[in-house]
Amino acid sequence: MAADLTLFPAVVLLGPRQIGKSTLARELGALSPGSISFDLESPRDRARLTDPELLLEELADRLVILDEVQAFPDLFPVLRSLIDRNRRPGRFLLLGSASPLLIRQASESLAGRVSYLELGPFLPSEVGDDRKSLLDRVSRGGFPDSFLATDDSASLRWRLAFVRAYVERDLPQLGLEAPASLLRRLWTMLAHLQGQTLNTSQLASSLGIAPATVRRYVDFMESALLIRLLPAWSGNVKKRLVTAPRVYLRDSGVAAALLDLGNLEKAMGHPSWGSQWESVVLECLAAWHPDARLSYYRTSNGAEVDFVIEQGEKRWVVEAKASSAPQVSRGFWSSLEDLGVRQAFVCAMVEEAYPLREGVRVVPVTALVRLD
Repeated sequence: MAADLTLFPAVVLLGPRQIGKSTLARELGALSPGSISFDLESPRDRARLTDPELLLEELADRLVILDEVQAFPDLFPVLRSLIDRNRRPGRFLLLGSASPLLIRQASESLAGRVSYLELGPFLPSEVGDDRKSLLDRVSRGGFPDSFLATDDSASLRWRLAFVRAYVERDLPQLGLEAPASLLRRLWTMLAHLQGQTLNTSQLASSLGIAPATVRRYVDFMESALLIRLLPAWSGNVKKRLVTAPRVYLRDSGVAAALLDLGNLEKAMGHPSWGSQWESVVLECLAAWHPDARLSYYRTSNGAEVDFVIEQGEKRWVVEAKASSAPQVSRGFWSSLEDLGVRQAFVCAMVEEAYPLREGVRVVPVTALVRLD
């Protein structure tokens, strides 16, 4: 992020609440002498910005940090005007909870003037490479207060409070108008569907609402960085392909809380454990290879691989297995042939990589930083 601030007049840091955006911003502010911060959900700070153009013009030589910027959408045209008059790099650091409004306003008002960065849950490479840390990362998730809690009980209480705050306050504040009880039910249903194809008609039938409404809610939750919809791979193969996206909760610990899996033992014993591991692997791939196209591959006959990663002319396959002695199915080998992939990885809970077959290696998750 520090590098982007040396290149762009404005940097937008997106991420769900409580993920650590403000903490990171304070650290960056400390590296920039004279930086100043405004919390745009604070009445006092909003009062200071009664005439934002006048105030921010006076701060033209300082880094200005604007937290929860989606709460003040009228500010974006002002920022555009200020940047056009003085395109000095590192003028503004904007923090937001990724509401659709924020993304739309920023893209329209600050096009060509801004860099977008995303802060997600802790990655395995950030929490320690020992097995216990990795298991805790899957069961507790990657939100700092949850992962660093004193015990599993405290971690679970934090995650349940996070879910409650989001359905009762944060999602409505971001613009999603729906009963909290319905949002909680939908979020829980999506947790049960971790790693499975999204069927809005089935969800709508269970919730008693229209499929279009379900899809709108799901799209909103994706924009709020709470879930990720992984598209199906599409290409020229002589097979009938599944086309619906797969749904993943972006934090495995939140998924575990919604499924009432309060500790590591319960989480590992639940049928969703493999899917929770998949979600962690997916978030790692998205973070470590932001310019790659991610998808999954599945034929109507059941041949499938969890993740297809494409960048330029290169294509890799990653299969996630929550095991220290992983085995893959016949459909995995069939999929490699369909896709013409010569290099694939089975990402498992192992400490060292080893070959499974020519062109296919079993690897720890941190090895996915590089795919060559």
